[in-house]
Amino acid sequence: MIYLELLWSFIQIGLFSIGGGYAAMPLIQRQVVDLHPWLTMTQFADIMAIAEMTPGPIAINSATFVGIQVGGLPGALVATIGCVLPSCVIVMTLAYVYYRFRGLTMVQGVLAGLRPAVIAMIASAGISLIILSFFGQRELPADLSGVQPIPVLIFCAALVILRKWKVNPIYVMAGAGLISIVVYSAF
Repeated sequence: MIYLELLWSFIQIGLFSIGGGYAAMPLIQRQVVDLHPWLTMTQFADIMAIAEMTPGPIAINSATFVGIQVGGLPGALVATIGCVLPSCVIVMTLAYVYYRFRGLTMVQGVLAGLRPAVIAMIASAGISLIILSFFGQRELPADLSGVQPIPVLIFCAALVILRKWKVNPIYVMAGAGLISIVVYSAF
């Protein structure tokens, strides 16, 4: 019975935690501390801290850790499956709908409309990373002062290598990382 409760609780969490792992925390707390007194608030806080430190999505890590606490290894499997199942079903349904109706002009129109938004989101993330790397802060300073010359030089060199010699980007990233480690460990 505990496994069915775990499964149902984490299906609900997986279905309604839109916005990532931090958005899932209140839902997880409500399920595992308030509705089902599986954990105390202290245990819940400890599990959240471990879930944040562990590589991977916070919601899935939390589900696994809560499942271990409540039902051992089978509980961890059931809770993790419950957390992942709703998104898998939604993605598979969308993939089926796309596969079935991809030839329709309306679907092609929707996809054509989404392309600029996807490009803008990728460009925004890239620009944010460049600003963080060049200025050491998340926002562009008003006077553009405080530019760090080493990251700018590494970026320009990598860009030239990529464009002029068409080197594999993985090698360029690894080389830029190694150069950064050497340069910053020397200072």
